[in-house]
Amino acid sequence: QVQLVESGGGLVQAGGSLRLSCAASGRTVSSYTFGWFRQAPGKEREFVATITWSAGNTYYADSMKGRFTISRDIAKRTVYLQMNSLNPEDTAVYYCAAGWRSRVVVPGKSPYEYDYWGQGTQVTVSS
Repeated sequence: QVQLVESGGGLVQAGGSLRLSCAASGRTVSSYTFGWFRQAPGKEREFVATITWSAGNTYYADSMKGRFTISRDIAKRTVYLQMNSLNPEDTAVYYCAAGWRSRVVVPGKSPYEYDYWGQGTQVTVSS
């Protein structure tokens, strides 16, 4: 089992940056693939990015490429999402997710591939 706790959300002006963190705990963190998703009011949960724990391979939604960067710190057991050039359309609750590595078929775009979710962190981008 894996527990996930996100942090780093907040209010930022358009063009600004934020870095989200996802602290993972549990005995088998290295057996999981981690993803970030987001959900805006009235919309479905949307894939943002994925990272494999061991190799650090990364995958992104097309609209996030070049603006967002997913990374992980193995020693800290933390996954990060660096978000640059934010715009109001990026406003959403951002969720960290973990899926058993053999269950997530990279790029891991479907939320149904993930077994564990954090509580979410709100990101609001003002114009």
